[in-house]
Amino acid sequence: MIDPVALGTAATAVWNQGVGSSAAVDGTAAGVSETPFASVLQDALVEMGTLQEEAHTKMTAMLAGDGVDVHTAMIASQRSGLAFQLALAVRNKAVDAYNQLNAMQF
Repeated sequence: MIDPVALGTAATAVWNQGVGSSAAVDGTAAGVSETPFASVLQDALVEMGTLQEEAHTKMTAMLAGDGVDVHTAMIASQRSGLAFQLALAVRNKAVDAYNQLNAMQF
């Protein structure tokens, strides 16, 4: 279980390391990535595909009786499902943002 006190302490430490400072305003704070968003998104989609292939392989091996435990196959399946749900949520947010920009009147 997640300790709420430890979580609050960690969040405060992150805030004090740069998010709350003036360095965060100009983008020079530690932790600011120079990686383009498209590259990060593409890497995430590749990872999602890898997780789906791994889940398929483990499920097939379990059903064939190749020594894969049920819990291992189910964990792989759940990881794959969560990755897909995350990708779907990001896609929905991007579509919502596009629709909001499209509805603006200039």
